Amino acid sequence: MAGLINNLLILFLVLQNICLGFRSPLPVFKRYKDTTRSLSSECLGSDRPVISLGLSDFALDIRMPGVTPKQSDTYLCMSVPLPVDDEAYVVDFKPHASMDTVHHMLLFGCNEPSSTENYWDCDEGTCKDKSNILYAWARNAPPTRLPKGVGFRVGGETGGRFFVLQVHYGDISAFRDKHKDCSGVTLHLTHQKQPLIAGMYLMMSVNTVIPPGEKVVDADIACHYKRFPMHLFAYRVHTHRLGKVVSGYRVRNGQWTLIGRQSPQLPQAFYPVEHPVDVSYDDILAARCVFSGEGRTTETHIGGTANDEMCNFYIMYYMEAKHAVSYMTCTQNANPEMFRNIPQEANIPILVKSDMVKMTHGHHEETKDTDKSSLQQAKKEEKEILDQDFHIEEAVEWPGLDLKLGQVSGLALDPENNLVIFHRGDHVWDENSFDSKFVYQQRGLGPIEQNTILVLNPSNAKLHRSMGKSLFYLPHGLSIDKNGNYWVTDVALHQVFKLGADDKEPLLILGEALQPGSDKNHFCQPTDVAVDPITGSIYVSDGYCNSRIIQFSPNGLYVMQWGEETSSGRARPGQFHIPHSLTLIPDFSQLCVADRENGRIQCFRLETGEFIREIKHKSFGRELFAVSYVPGGLLFAVNGMPYPGEAEPVQGFVMNFSTGEIIDTFIPLRKSFEMPHDVVASEDKTVFIGDVHVRAVWKFASTEKMEHRSVKKAGIEVQEIKESETIVEARLKNNPESTDPVKKQEKQHLVRQASTGVSFVLITTLLIIPVVVLLAILVFIRWRKTTVYGADGEHKLDLSSGRILGRLRGKGGGGLNLGNFFASHKGYSRKGFDRLSAEGSDQEKDEDDGTDSEEECSAPPPPPAPLSS
Repeated sequence: MAGLINNLLILFLVLQNICLGFRSPLPVFKRYKDTTRSLSSECLGSDRPVISLGLSDFALDIRMPGVTPKQSDTYLCMSVPLPVDDEAYVVDFKPHASMDTVHHMLLFGCNEPSSTENYWDCDEGTCKDKSNILYAWARNAPPTRLPKGVGFRVGGETGGRFFVLQVHYGDISAFRDKHKDCSGVTLHLTHQKQPLIAGMYLMMSVNTVIPPGEKVVDADIACHYKRFPMHLFAYRVHTHRLGKVVSGYRVRNGQWTLIGRQSPQLPQAFYPVEHPVDVSYDDILAARCVFSGEGRTTETHIGGTANDEMCNFYIMYYMEAKHAVSYMTCTQNANPEMFRNIPQEANIPILVKSDMVKMTHGHHEETKDTDKSSLQQAKKEEKEILDQDFHIEEAVEWPGLDLKLGQVSGLALDPENNLVIFHRGDHVWDENSFDSKFVYQQRGLGPIEQNTILVLNPSNAKLHRSMGKSLFYLPHGLSIDKNGNYWVTDVALHQVFKLGADDKEPLLILGEALQPGSDKNHFCQPTDVAVDPITGSIYVSDGYCNSRIIQFSPNGLYVMQWGEETSSGRARPGQFHIPHSLTLIPDFSQLCVADRENGRIQCFRLETGEFIREIKHKSFGRELFAVSYVPGGLLFAVNGMPYPGEAEPVQGFVMNFSTGEIIDTFIPLRKSFEMPHDVVASEDKTVFIGDVHVRAVWKFASTEKMEHRSVKKAGIEVQEIKESETIVEARLKNNPESTDPVKKQEKQHLVRQASTGVSFVLITTLLIIPVVVLLAILVFIRWRKTTVYGADGEHKLDLSSGRILGRLRGKGGGGLNLGNFFASHKGYSRKGFDRLSAEGSDQEKDEDDGTDSEEECSAPPPPPAPLSS
């Protein structure tokens, strides 16, 4: 029997070794390896760009392919595709660079590199689409380490599919021997979902002017934070030669907490935040750059040439995965007055030796005026981060489209991100509603008997609560302030109301009921309300028969007004033809108005009502109904149906607020817009649009994200994932197939190979071998019974087999344990059951487990009283 068991043991070990050959994920990346660049023989790095670190982890080696820069201050770029299709997380970085040859390295994540060459001059750019800085290394600077459980999300539907490495070669004297350089970084990636997702927040001044000879010039940046909590762990500063010190702070309840302070003349890597800082909703992020114009004979502006300057403060943060945003930006000063209280340390320059300045910037005196590549590339870097790249599609599985509603006039999102709908129940605005003096003619109907304000779960459209019964005649505009109060207008009553979320009676009423007028105490069909979250000031657009914006104090006292009726010809700034919708841009201290019948958006300074600019596009057509701003720089709008003979369709718009450029347009897949009356959008680019004629509300979402949306209730998460899958499926149907089928087939092959090589063979082998061994033992025992025990063998067989099976189950008796069974035999090794070793990888490893490492033309005026709005 011992001989038979030994033979079975040998067979088991042989099969186990065969199994190990399939278990390794290395074959998954073989095709990828064969198609990637080969490193120069002079390089000391690995010739395998992808290295297995286990079943779920792998290393990706990103190296320059053996380059020799020809002149100092050369910026070279190269790209590496993510070798898998599914989502992965970068959890650690290992730099490979010599301080003698490399000045600094930056690693970007994006979907389309600027070039397909083996490597290229970075003056061509890094990425064609938006990019995100993942890593920075600079000589004489500490390494960037990611906290435990934190990773940069890449791949899948939301993350970048390429890594682009930028290497700055400062002084090339080290290349006199013409050797080849393969500097780069090795990434540790995992498929295991990380609970915390890393991202980048860029604070950047765009309008600073430094007068010549001025000793001290401050550039201040500040934004109110309006997202889920984030935790800051690293920062990076950036200016050109005139920068003396850059400091960043979190301001909460007037208290300034330092994030980081550094001289921009030192190596511009990411430095760790000494004392971790968290940022919550309504905190202020503030930064100051201190410059000196001494030595300059002309004004210095923000720009990308050697004679320009920059003021950038980068913050590396992490957020909970379900709320994560990959990057955010701040480009203005929301509260200049508060900088009077900035800590004095922010005004004190950090002294740096002159040779360190030269080494940091990498410029030689004889070339500083002609070699502009580094500055141009820095400008390109900021532009890429600010670029928006996404598409809005209808969330076709959202059931809210089927709600039984009246004419939908207003939409808003409350502080809990619930959708709030303001509708007219069984009342209708038609040609019989008003007389020629705008007096409501259907008072005999009484107020609306249905609840006119509905609060819905934004994911599944389930009703949370409702209110507004017997209060209104013809609802119109709706907005919600930071405290959750509802502000609504009624065009029949000519009034504005403030309602508490749980109050049945109004907290404040502006205007006289059923009395139109144009003085300080009367409105004429007011359309919308906006409340400044900082000052509490109230702004009312008034309206259909007045052409003005009125400002009131927080307690409802008249402050000022601006605007006038549109004259004949082209509408001038400050003239309105139905100011129909308002949106506040508190970060820029602006109020933007959808000037409906003039088909445009006008923006004004909050404090003075001063006209700032107009946003107008031919695709708006004659009418623009509503506008909504999302912190981060996006403006959403909807237009009206085209007039007969006109071609501009009714649709939704996404615009870059800073430039006014249209980024995207969208229409519903179910039903069609007829008179989309209001729009509201959240920071994750979820958009809701209500239509007066269709009496419906659509939900739209960005195809940029998948399941990581801002979801407050745990029970909603599955529904959010399902909606995202539908959106992505719709996007794939509308988009052409990849222009690179070879790569696509290769990746599909790799996935199949991984599935076959690891899952099938490993599981099948491990399941079959114990069964074969067990059957062989039982056959042997059966044979022994018949040859040795004879007629008495039945009872003895039971005892014998019981003892053997007991040994197979192990001490706990809970199941089969071949490891314990065979380990009892002398000379047996448990190697076959151990985790596959990662030896052979050239990745440097920490002594620990390696895991705690390191965002119309003008038209003739229509009839004075539109039929429905």
